[in-house]
Amino acid sequence: MTSCWVIYNGSLVSDKFEDQARLVAEAAERAGIDVKIMKNFEVVMDLSVNLSIPDFAVLLDKDILLGYFLKSRGVPVYNDPAVIDLCDNKATQYVQLAAHDLPMPRTIVAPKVYPNFSIMESGYFEKIINQLNLPMIIKEGHGSFGMKVYLIETEAQFYEKVDSLRGVDFVFQEFIASSRGRDIRVNIVGDQIVAAMYRRSETDFRANITNGGVASPIQLTAVQEKLALEAADAVGATFAGVDLLFGDNDQPLVCEVNAAAHIRNILNVTGINVADAMIAYIVEDLA
Repeated sequence: MTSCWVIYNGSLVSDKFEDQARLVAEAAERAGIDVKIMKNFEVVMDLSVNLSIPDFAVLLDKDILLGYFLKSRGVPVYNDPAVIDLCDNKATQYVQLAAHDLPMPRTIVAPKVYPNFSIMESGYFEKIINQLNLPMIIKEGHGSFGMKVYLIETEAQFYEKVDSLRGVDFVFQEFIASSRGRDIRVNIVGDQIVAAMYRRSETDFRANITNGGVASPIQLTAVQEKLALEAADAVGATFAGVDLLFGDNDQPLVCEVNAAAHIRNILNVTGINVADAMIAYIVEDLA
């Protein structure tokens, strides 16, 4: 019997991470696969020991080192850790998306500034304000569920935020006012769109359900479908949650690609269990 590990981060206290693992594990069981749900720290990365390994692993976490470790031992890992690594840093992700000429908000990657130093008097930040204008978005490289994304509306907020982010990867991004509080999440498996939902918040510029947004099913336009698939392909993601914004005349823009996208909310909203498509893809991929 084929065996697999479904791995989530055991240090996170929210039930939603174990729930995500359970959804995928149940889908694997329905496919006749011998499944073990693992917390990431239950896989001891002892480089001197021959580990008893599964036929494949589903990595529902950003423990990229664990992904590379398993891959080095011959375990097929979904998503590939290199993809999770790329997408986990929004700055590197945007560089990749831009290299494929995909429509997205104008984005400027912030330079590296060491924590004990400053470029505040260099004139650099004044150039950013002149190029992007206010309000603008500042996004830290590492953040999930809409966290570490800031709407900057005044120069005082701008300078306070960039000063606090010394030593942190982040980007400056054009604020798409036409998409304030609304976006689309598209779940992709392989080269197929499995489910999509429209998210809306009346209280926050971010539409994430975690931040109070509400969601409903949506029928994507052909343009939205094409862009979502192109975005997932640009970062090499087998499984992806692509977020689209509404630009001028509702033309879609790529907000970001999530390589470890949660699937509970889209199941609740659409009735579609993305986990079944994920397992079916893996079974065919390994055949």
